[in-house]
Amino acid sequence: MPPCTGRTRRRSTRAWRGGIGHATATSMFREVGVTWSSSGGCSNRDNPTCTSFEQLNLATAQGAQTFKRASGCALDVTGGTETGHASGTYSHWNGYKLDFGKNTCVTSYVKNTFTYIGPRGDGAPQYKSGSGNIYADEGNHWDVLYCNCGGC
Repeated sequence: MPPCTGRTRRRSTRAWRGGIGHATATSMFREVGVTWSSSGGCSNRDNPTCTSFEQLNLATAQGAQTFKRASGCALDVTGGTETGHASGTYSHWNGYKLDFGKNTCVTSYVKNTFTYIGPRGDGAPQYKSGSGNIYADEGNHWDVLYCNCGGC
């Protein structure tokens, strides 16, 4: 089954796929205490060492906000819509995914709250939230696919 099908609610295409700008996303993150960082210290979408939120789906930004509120964990976004991630419909570039830096609190929350659904094709263990979003443990960070508007 494709990753964003099944028990997920979808709204209109416009609301679901509407990309927001970097400034809007960072404002939303700042509002709830989500931080972000990049190895290049930049936000240029066309530079793979940057962390950009240009064209991030609103649902994805809302999902990070919800995760932060629900978990109470320190949350640092280390990957957004910048080039350099795997391609595909439900990709970073298309605004569906964020990378979260790993820490004990985030890892514990994901593993103890969400359902383990098995390894991804590349072997990364995956956990699915009640709202259908998928958290994949890529070793040094969580690769998070937001399928549901505002859910974590």
